Amino acid sequence: MSKLRVGMIGCGAIAVQKHLPALMKLSDKVEVVAFCDGNEQNARKVAEKFNKHAKVYTDYEEMVKDSDIDMVHICTPNVFHAPMAVAALDAGKHVMCEKPMAINSGEAKKMLDAAKRSGKKLTIAYQNRFRKDSLLLKEACARGDLGEIYVAKAHAVRRRGVPTWGVFMNKKLQGGGPLIDIGTHALDLTLWCMDNYEVESVMGVTYNKLKDQNQTNLFGPWDPETFNVEESAFAFIKMKNGATIYLEAAWALNTLDEREAMTTLSGTKGGAEMRRNKVTNTDELAFNGEMYGNLVETKSQDATGIAYISPNEETEADREIGQWINAILEDKDPVVTPEQAYTVTRILEAIYESAETGKTIEFRELSVL
Repeated sequence: MSKLRVGMIGCGAIAVQKHLPALMKLSDKVEVVAFCDGNEQNARKVAEKFNKHAKVYTDYEEMVKDSDIDMVHICTPNVFHAPMAVAALDAGKHVMCEKPMAINSGEAKKMLDAAKRSGKKLTIAYQNRFRKDSLLLKEACARGDLGEIYVAKAHAVRRRGVPTWGVFMNKKLQGGGPLIDIGTHALDLTLWCMDNYEVESVMGVTYNKLKDQNQTNLFGPWDPETFNVEESAFAFIKMKNGATIYLEAAWALNTLDEREAMTTLSGTKGGAEMRRNKVTNTDELAFNGEMYGNLVETKSQDATGIAYISPNEETEADREIGQWINAILEDKDPVVTPEQAYTVTRILEAIYESAETGKTIEFRELSVL
């Protein structure tokens, strides 16, 4: 079997810490043959580390024309996702794009259309689906252990965790703050476990009230003058079948309930909750329900957080990239389909629109799923 040849667009932290290490572990199936970055020196530095014989580009449009490349990974600021993905798909390359799918639903639809007309595969990097606790929860939901899931909460809350590096607070490049950055993970995880993408309406609010409280932050103090995205966002999402989702996303919030990329599900047969156990300092998945006339709770504590680098254990990034490569080799759908990611982007956009206008946003169009 000949190896799939990969081109990497964007050579920053997410490429170096997540994508490339996972791809290196699949050296029997793939080879990274090209690196592209607007900063040529950075691209050459990364190429030297991962494949010193690889080609180096500063123009992604030139790279996607390279006939030696079969697939492209996009690890750039959000605003570039759509144009880069469309160019790669139209050039006959499979595409894995970092989350979120795009900066808005219009751009995301362009990606979806390009995938359909090219016949190439497109997936979005929602690696939290591949955590052990997520996979266990998905299995329980698929088996019907929770019954009909009609109430859910999507959690993406940091007490003080504003990212002060890169372009995270650049609204033009990113499209927003924690909602589009970490809220997108929690929303994707919740919709996936519910297996429900039929949205009726969205109502949301955003806040930026703590911009001057910048001295105690996990990543160091931020500049209040450049903090022009929301610091927190909250939404109420109603599905067509009557189910509801409450979404909370924050980089900075005065709360003790910190949970990131987690979900709480309530069904007719039982419930499940991803949460942080402050006594053991571990993440846990707790199932709850009724048995023999008693309320019961069971916990799974083998649930680790985001960890891209591990020489000894398979990480969620390894599982994510592994299934993506197999989807191409075996010509099957990836776990994260572009239609699912498109719905996530539509909801995020609707939350921002609702926050700006003060109105409930109705979803009237037919679903693309």
